[in-house]
Amino acid sequence: MTVAAATVPKISIVTPSFNQGSFLEETIRSVISQGYPNLEYIVMDGGSTDGSVDIIRRYREHIAFWKSGPDAGQSDALRQGFQRATGEILAWLNSD
Repeated sequence: MTVAAATVPKISIVTPSFNQGSFLEETIRSVISQGYPNLEYIVMDGGSTDGSVDIIRRYREHIAFWKSGPDAGQSDALRQGFQRATGEILAWLNSD
């Protein structure tokens, strides 16, 4: 039995990341493999130089919004991500 997206609350998950490429792909796969039907996934990258952006681009069809650029740290990345979020339930999952 599948649950229609309209019948469950929308969950927005924000992942802040900076040079966490060695962990980021596993984090993204963990979120998208849950199979929740009404998920908004947001990845906020602080301008990584370790290949993180390439990983994010590989999964872009599963990511509602992503940005890579300088920020003022993890709390700022979370703030920016939550400002974009439209879910009824908000959560974050660190990339490591």
